[in-house]
Amino acid sequence: MSTTSTAATAQYDAATRLRARLRSHRWRRHAIHAFGAALLFLALLPMLWLVQMSFRPNADILNAGLIFTPTLENYRALGSGGFPESFVHSLLASTGSTVLSLVIGVPAAYSLARYRFRANRQIAMWILVTRMAPPIAFTIPFFLAFTWLGLMDTVSGLVLIYLTFNLAMVVWIMKSFFDAVPRLLEEAAWIDGAGVWQAFVRVTLPLAAPGLAATGILCFILSWNDFFFALILTRTDAMTAPVAIVNFMQYAGWEWGKIAAAGVVVLLPVLVFTFFVRSYLVRGLMAGGVKE
Repeated sequence: MSTTSTAATAQYDAATRLRARLRSHRWRRHAIHAFGAALLFLALLPMLWLVQMSFRPNADILNAGLIFTPTLENYRALGSGGFPESFVHSLLASTGSTVLSLVIGVPAAYSLARYRFRANRQIAMWILVTRMAPPIAFTIPFFLAFTWLGLMDTVSGLVLIYLTFNLAMVVWIMKSFFDAVPRLLEEAAWIDGAGVWQAFVRVTLPLAAPGLAATGILCFILSWNDFFFALILTRTDAMTAPVAIVNFMQYAGWEWGKIAAAGVVVLLPVLVFTFFVRSYLVRGLMAGGVKE
């Protein structure tokens, strides 16, 4: 009887400890979730404040209170100026530079990852060096070259300038993804009769699709958010959206409503683009650091 009582007591104690451990784990998980939610709220707070400011009337734009009568006046005002044209210029320049960077950079990254030659590492390092200097160091050479070539204040000039700093990122990011793809898969495709290009398009590139999507998103965001080169190399015919927002800051006063509304509009393409390819973006950022 005593043995049975001792065993029952031991089981009861074990069950109690297990319940306490599960309760502690549950509270710890809730605390982690609450902490993550708080961090997310702090990260999104500037964006949320910008959104609510864009719906405020101009007379109430700087009021710290959260109670106000929403209006679409600021968004309607954007259509009467040159902001829509600037938005289109940003879209064309960012999309064009992203596509061109991927078309040129992906084959270059594949060649650096698969073919070993004497200057392989040196070429990869030279490509990376183009991203090390600050943009202002290239301002005068680019300005003089674009003036001589007739590319000042053109969308094609913006595509070219964005290509110069997107290309290095494409090569280095995609090279890590191609390094993670087993070469045996390509050799199997060669045995089945596929050529080098066919093996690359049908085998290697689909396996590196998450990295391709992640790289494309980063290229688009960098081009879309550029302000410095667009300010220096454009005037009116190819003005981009970030530069157009600055025009709302005038000597007579800053048009905060238009600035907030334009900021929200500029955010939308990146948010929509990222939302539709978010799964590829997460997989791409995770897979790039893993090698088989």
